[in-house]
Amino acid sequence: MIKKIVALLCLFILSGCSSYNSIDSFYEKHKNDNEVTAVRVPRFMLSMLGNISPEMSSIIGNTKDLRFMQFSSTTAQRTKLLNDQMNLMTGSSFKEVFRKNDNEKRNVVAIREKRDAVKEILIYNNNSVQGSFLYFNGNFDPEKVRQISKNQDFTKLSNGIINQFNMSGTPGIYPNKVENKN
Repeated sequence: MIKKIVALLCLFILSGCSSYNSIDSFYEKHKNDNEVTAVRVPRFMLSMLGNISPEMSSIIGNTKDLRFMQFSSTTAQRTKLLNDQMNLMTGSSFKEVFRKNDNEKRNVVAIREKRDAVKEILIYNNNSVQGSFLYFNGNFDPEKVRQISKNQDFTKLSNGIINQFNMSGTPGIYPNKVENKN
């Protein structure tokens, strides 16, 4: 009986620690930082983003949650902090499928799988001036994810999100809206 209680207590503690290093906690922690653009795409807008390419349309159609965040990373301390936080997140429960390190600059693509499907995709970039992440949650075909990665369509999607929400400063659909929680 004591072994079961200790095992449950350990499981509870571990689950609490893992949620600290989640997309939700990272997003909540940094969405109000200075020089941050944070977007949580509502479901009705996902179909508009699917028009970027046929491959993106197939990914977008299976997406339940899509988030994008762009943030300032102009000091060495800030870059290190962001890189360390992403390393904790991707190292604990994601499988890295691509990583390129150049001193403090980072390009990382990581996924979470369940059986034969990719459930989550996280793309993190930090060039020591500006950082960003693009996050998908849904059911994705691993082969399509590989193809989209190879064709750099995730970069096109990041640009499409910025354009769709018109964050360049010109009037648009949501000129004053930076974040939308669903």
